[in-house]
Amino acid sequence: MTIRAPHKYDIVGSFLRPERLKKAREDFSKGKINEIDLKKIEDEEIEKLIKKEKEAGLKFITDGEFRRSWWHYDFFWGLNGIEKYTLAENERIKFHGEVLRPDSVKIVGKISGTNHPFLKHFKYVQKFEEEDIKAKQTIPAPAQLLRTVYNQIGQGELYENEDDFIKDVANAYGEFFKEIYDLGCRTLQIDDCTWGALVDEDAIKEYEKDGKNVEELKKTYLRINNEAIDKAPEGLNILTHICRGNYKSSFHFKGGYDNIADYLLKDEHVNGFFLEYDDERSGSFEALKKVPKGKKVVLGLVTSKKADLEKKEDLIARINEAKKYLDKDQIAISPQCGFSSTEEGNKLKEEDQWKKIALIREVAEEVL
Repeated sequence: MTIRAPHKYDIVGSFLRPERLKKAREDFSKGKINEIDLKKIEDEEIEKLIKKEKEAGLKFITDGEFRRSWWHYDFFWGLNGIEKYTLAENERIKFHGEVLRPDSVKIVGKISGTNHPFLKHFKYVQKFEEEDIKAKQTIPAPAQLLRTVYNQIGQGELYENEDDFIKDVANAYGEFFKEIYDLGCRTLQIDDCTWGALVDEDAIKEYEKDGKNVEELKKTYLRINNEAIDKAPEGLNILTHICRGNYKSSFHFKGGYDNIADYLLKDEHVNGFFLEYDDERSGSFEALKKVPKGKKVVLGLVTSKKADLEKKEDLIARINEAKKYLDKDQIAISPQCGFSSTEEGNKLKEEDQWKKIALIREVAEEVL
């Protein structure tokens, strides 16, 4: 029997990088090993990870994002018309307690999505599929690219207006969707931090300082995501994970889903939502009443940011609370985010991430 994603206990996608992989990537950056050597180590470590995913009972496996440095930039750098860009010191992105590495993206030409490097990444994971265990591919949302480069759109830039940019990005994602679907991918997840910025008061002030209208941005981010999703083949099951930032166990945004529910939860053309609900930054479950019947919500009740293990009875109580707004068959459970959205990873040990996944499975099998 083939299970449709998301499963009642699931994962966002990234896992802590093994030390051997971290060393290999560092050696490659210093020219000590070549690309073939690096890929061999990546392949081996991904195979070990997938074995552990299967042992944990997961129905949707990933490569842990082991071939990436970032959850989002590596995908953007793989698009035609985008190059890697190093931010100046005053441009670097500040999280609560951390400053990100100065990597970013630069528009250098017309954007398209054919022959993306991630296609090979998917094909490797696909080799380990079984009848009831399938590969899931994670990529950043189209809106995330727009948020990253909106200061590069306008008079005198390669993209003079936003409409042309949105059209090309939607087409580029459509090309990627078709090519990965043709390879056999049936579950794809778009990770999206843009909505977190639209509920955080400090981020909203930054937008307004740049002359942006937040209500218009909600419409624009919904539009670029939906235009891309609508270009996907009919059989591609597209989910989304909404994040408030995850870097070395620090976060970027805070705020509940209430002010974006009428856009994101009600009208985004995805089949399910992975939503962060691990602490008070996430707000209440009330926004979930906007989720249409038939769409699933994966409650990210278990934090991926620290090792402390949640109490089983607390998780069950939270699930019961969510049932006020969702039918039981709409609810699943997962960590609130990946364990390693960037190659640095969060501040917990490998054994801790598996304990959390085991707890999630135990709770889901008992009450979902």
